[in-house]
This record gives sequence, structure tokens and C-alpha cells, in this order.
Amino acid sequence: MPFARLASATTPTCHIGLGLAAVGRPGYINLGRDRDLPADRTVDALRERTHELLDAAYAQGVRYVDAARSYGRAEEFLADWLRARPDADDVVIGSKWGYTYTANWTTDADRHEVKDHSLATYERQRAETAELLGDRLDLYQIHSLTPDSPALTDKELHARLAEAAAGGLTIGFSTSGPTQADTVRAALGVTVDGAPLFRTVQSTYNALETSAGPALAEAHDAGLTVIVKEGMANGRLAEPYAPEALKAVARETGLGCDAVALALILRRPWAGVVLSGAATPGQLASNLHAPAVDLDEDQLARLDALVENPRAYWERRGQLPWH
Repeated sequence: MPFARLASATTPTCHIGLGLAAVGRPGYINLGRDRDLPADRTVDALRERTHELLDAAYAQGVRYVDAARSYGRAEEFLADWLRARPDADDVVIGSKWGYTYTANWTTDADRHEVKDHSLATYERQRAETAELLGDRLDLYQIHSLTPDSPALTDKELHARLAEAAAGGLTIGFSTSGPTQADTVRAALGVTVDGAPLFRTVQSTYNALETSAGPALAEAHDAGLTVIVKEGMANGRLAEPYAPEALKAVARETGLGCDAVALALILRRPWAGVVLSGAATPGQLASNLHAPAVDLDEDQLARLDALVENPRAYWERRGQLPWH
């Protein structure tokens, strides 16, 4: 089904999506997971938590859900929920390929995921996603493109992705790292038979890491839908880890640090969807207050001062442990 269906959503929270990175597997790099998730993170426990979040998100107007092949069993949990909720036929589903989950449902694996942007990986993972999500998949994204990714130059891969697009699937990409802006601009130049291949871009952007902003504005102007991930900086912008300036603004608004952090992104005219990475229904409910946050110029100036050097930000992110 076409990703463009999301444009017809009119709920107050339709510009906030639910990302499943934090609940599809027992280990992830978000801060605070020891208190957010059950101590015994069995498959059934995380399936139940994922379904609880999906029920809450849908009831509160969220209409986009984002998964990936590398998010453990996130696609499986989502597929189970979709089968149990035939009434949720207006929810738009996105997933990603390019990383393979390798942690075998543990939190202490040497490697939790392996990156490979080859055509062979695309074909294998596309089949795996199709088996689970079938025709409910709207958007398929290359996971974490970087400037050196072969997926930017592999013409055979581009042709296969264009075939999928001709069949009705929207094709997008996500980015990571301090050179996100370079990646976005390189991807905007990828065409097949003269037509742009990518229709969406998903990038990290938050109060601490804003370097991709100008490139994302260019992508928006080129007609791509911009999806923002890691708006909470993997928990660094949530209580109790948030910088004092963010805590002060949150107190002034009467809402949570998370709502303020996401509201800052929603203000960007190019931001089409901002993902919530909530791991609990309470976090989700707080995140969904973001559209109600009204920030004045003084508050915006104080938040703007939080921006870090991109390389320092990504170096710190790379040091976050898998909890």
C-alpha cells in the first residue's frame, strides 16, 4: 500500500510515529532500559509490551509505525498485532533492510547487528519482511546509509528497488553518523531512468545533533517526506538525563523534557514525521503532548545552545552500552 496514505491522516498526533527499536529485542543503547522494561525480557514479554504500545499509539492517533529487520522480532510482533487489529487498516507501516540482527535474543552479544547493503541482502531481507508483513508494508528503507555505502552506487540494486516502487512500495533510506548531510545529498542524486529513486529520508535530528537540518530541508523541497529518528538522543534528552536547560524549559511549559524535545523538532517545516521511541505507555503518552508545547523565543534560544559538535555527539552515541 502507498506510504502517501499517511498524508490523509488528520489526528492531532499524526505527525508523530512509533518506532519499535527499543522493544523488538532485549538489548538496545537507550538509557534507562533497566527501569523501562521487565527484568525478564522474554519474547512473550516484549511481544506483550509492543502490542500494548501499539494499542495505545493507535488509540491516541498515531498512524505511522517504523520497524526494521535488525530490530530483533519487531516485524513479527507488529505483524501479530496487525492480524489481531483488522480495524487498524489506516496505519502506515515502514521497515528497513540492510542490517541483520545477530544477538540471538541476548543483551551481551559481541555484535548485535551486522551491516550489509548488498543486493543479496536486500533480496533475502525483502523476502523475510514480505513473509511477515505482506501487503501491509508501505515503506521499505535502506538502513543507515553513509557516504561510502555501496547502495548509493549499485545500479543493479537501484533497478530492483525501482521495480518494487513500480509495484506500489515506497522506497526510502535512513542515515546515521556525523556526515548525514552528505549522505542525504548524495541520495537525492540517485535516479533510475531519470526519476528519483527515494521518496523518504529518515535521519537523526534532535536538540543535541542538528547538523543534518539544512540537507533535510533540501530533501523536503525535493519532494521527499522527512522522518526524524532519535529525537530523544537515545534517552539523553529524557528525565533524569536531560541537560539542565531542557529541564528548566520543561518546568516552564508544565510538560516533560521529552515533549519539549520532540516539540522542538515538530517546529521544523521540513519534519514530516517525528518518531517516538517510547518503551512504556507512560512515555508514549508524554511524548504525544509534544504538539501542544508552545515555545517562546527565549526558550528556543536556550535550547539552541545545547547543540553539540556532530563528531562529538556520534562518538558519545557509539560509546553507549547495549543494555
